[in-house]
Amino acid sequence: MLRVKLGPLAAGAINVALVVPSDESCFEDLSFGLEGPVEVNGRITAAGDAQYYFHGDIGVKASMECRRCLNSVAVERTFEVSVLFAEDEEMTDPSVYNIPEYSAELDLGQMVREETILAMPSFVLCKEDCAGLCQTCGANLNDDRCACERKVDPRWAALEQLKNTLTD
Repeated sequence: MLRVKLGPLAAGAINVALVVPSDESCFEDLSFGLEGPVEVNGRITAAGDAQYYFHGDIGVKASMECRRCLNSVAVERTFEVSVLFAEDEEMTDPSVYNIPEYSAELDLGQMVREETILAMPSFVLCKEDCAGLCQTCGANLNDDRCACERKVDPRWAALEQLKNTLTD
């Protein structure tokens, strides 16, 4: 559960240490798969009238597809998060999360989801020299060379000739 009661804030900051299962509803429809629970650690402090500041870190283990060969790649990230929760619906700052008026608890679900998505890389490679897939038959060129005939795009023919003259 990603809800934190705000009552204890009267006595001071609240420490947050949550282990959120990967099947939590806030993680539905992600473009990557979570490979374990998401760890949220931080501190919530009062930041004025009906405003609360969260500073901490989120740890994620995920799997993404290699950009070139589509093999699964393990990605592990721990990233820092500093956000403000406020009851003011007129705030347009993207790092401010709106909460219902007179809230007794803070729902961290939307923040954890959005910050996790933003922290993940746009694409990954299984290895720097990943050969990718054959454009003709779709074979993974990291595993084996395919039998397809390689056709040179005529637009690159002049560069191919230059390459051949430089290596001779």
